[in-house]
Amino acid sequence: MDFLSEFLPIVIYILLIALIIVGIVLGVKLIITIDKAQRVIDDAKNKIDSFNGFFNILENTSGKIYYVYEKISDAFGKVVNKVFSRNKDKNIERNDD
Repeated sequence: MDFLSEFLPIVIYILLIALIIVGIVLGVKLIITIDKAQRVIDDAKNKIDSFNGFFNILENTSGKIYYVYEKISDAFGKVVNKVFSRNKDKNIERNDD
């Protein structure tokens, strides 16, 4: 029994030291991996930011094209309304006679 009371603490200490070493190694590898991931994320952010100007130009152009399209379609709608309202007015006048 004396042997186990002297031997078990030594085994526990050795296992605890091994666990601490494995934890430190995994911690260092985790820090390296996080650093690499951060560099990749920063690089992707820089590339996305470089396209912001292009997307702004695209958005502004799209807005202007929509504005012109809206004005043309409104004008066309007014012309069609006038043509049909004239025909309607002529038909009403003919029916009154």
